Amino acid sequence: MDVYIWSDVACPWCYIGKRSFEQALEAFRGRDEVTVHWRSFELDPGAPARREGTLESLLMAKYQLSEAQVAATQARITETAANLGLEYHLDQVQVGSTFDAHRLIHLAAEVGLGGEMKERLLRAYFTEGALVSDHPTLTRLATEVGLDPEAVAELLAGDAFAEAVRADEALAQRNQFSAVPTFVVDGRYAVTGAQDPAVLLELLERAAAEA
Repeated sequence: MDVYIWSDVACPWCYIGKRSFEQALEAFRGRDEVTVHWRSFELDPGAPARREGTLESLLMAKYQLSEAQVAATQARITETAANLGLEYHLDQVQVGSTFDAHRLIHLAAEVGLGGEMKERLLRAYFTEGALVSDHPTLTRLATEVGLDPEAVAELLAGDAFAEAVRADEALAQRNQFSAVPTFVVDGRYAVTGAQDPAVLLELLERAAAEA
């Protein structure tokens, strides 16, 4: 069974969704037959390497929200994450392009480390306040999960996997995936959002029963 997950490393609900899916997968009897494929999606495809300002101020400006409204939303997200064992420090987040991070996930997937790279990038962004467009930071994170430093340097110096990232995003657009995370099971069943593990488990079991 193939599960394709479109998400962004700068999406708080995507990290929550990843953990929910992992809990669902752990409870799924056919988990050993599931292959997870991470697909690229940029919430802000036109982002520079780094946007000036705090995440809170950027959200206030983008959505015309008050400081209190943003604070309440951030508190809710942080609490939801904590309930799944995730530690969020949204006040420390550095906003910027995630394009190179997605290229790195594709590189990692080629050697069976796509999930590990995805996890490390999410933790760096939401827990550690790392700027995931910064090449030295990406190099450090990639080597931590076991990628070859020379391969990482070559990727960051060129445009390897750029077309793969764009292809993922084009496919999402064709399928009208406008929000992430989006989970697609065996190309037949799809659900969007940071769903409860029970919902994702039901999706896996339905796909398995009808395979």
